[in-house]
Amino acid sequence: ARKRGYMIFDTHAHYDDESFDEDREELIFSLKNKGVGTVVNVGASVASTKKTFEIVKKYDFMYGAVGIHPEDVERLDESHMEWLKSLAADKKIVAIGEIGLDYHYDEPEREVQKKWFARQLDLAYELDMPIIIHSRDAAADTLDIMKAHHGDELNGVIHCFSYSPEMAQIYLDMGYYLGIGGVVTFKNSKKLKEVVKMTPLERIVLETDCPYLTPEPYRGKRNDSSYLKYVVECISELKGISTEKIIKTTCENAVKMYRIK
Repeated sequence: ARKRGYMIFDTHAHYDDESFDEDREELIFSLKNKGVGTVVNVGASVASTKKTFEIVKKYDFMYGAVGIHPEDVERLDESHMEWLKSLAADKKIVAIGEIGLDYHYDEPEREVQKKWFARQLDLAYELDMPIIIHSRDAAADTLDIMKAHHGDELNGVIHCFSYSPEMAQIYLDMGYYLGIGGVVTFKNSKKLKEVVKMTPLERIVLETDCPYLTPEPYRGKRNDSSYLKYVVECISELKGISTEKIIKTTCENAVKMYRIK
């Protein structure tokens, strides 16, 4: 039955992370047997974007996103944008990301974060590519910059969605997907559970953010795509929809969002 059925699509992984150095190849090869059919590996710094590009060339069921995460924008200059553009031309690269704002810590400077977020939104618009948005403790500014830089014309995913149901509705109205991962299984994630209940299944995509955000009952251990089954079970309970239908629909959503042929 496995061959005919849909398989889990992990829309956001970081297999370039050093925590996978010891068993990366073995782990990635094992995913198919664990019900995971497709993975998008997401760049977050210059180095991880480079490594992402190498990894996704190696495995036929992996795709990549290229971009610079807000925590890593300090030393960027315009030549990096040209470099991202050249990588994005490759058919294995399906999105610009992960880009956005992170005000959880006091650096990089907010103005610097805003500048490079806006610049990468413009790049995605120029290349006509989906975007992967990282936004933490920065709800209002994220929305303002997106609105000012083609946010209504672009599409993509609000990764690791962490805001209110009201904010979720704004993004849904703009046409974005919400990325749902391990956090939804945590006992203290009441707000996110509300968001999942109100969001049409057609607008949810699954993501691990591995090695981070491992779902219960493995919270605290290294995450990988095979743990998405716990996220699927949790969404199934919240929405009263079968796990098969969740796997199928979220997979179709991801293929559509990333425009994978």
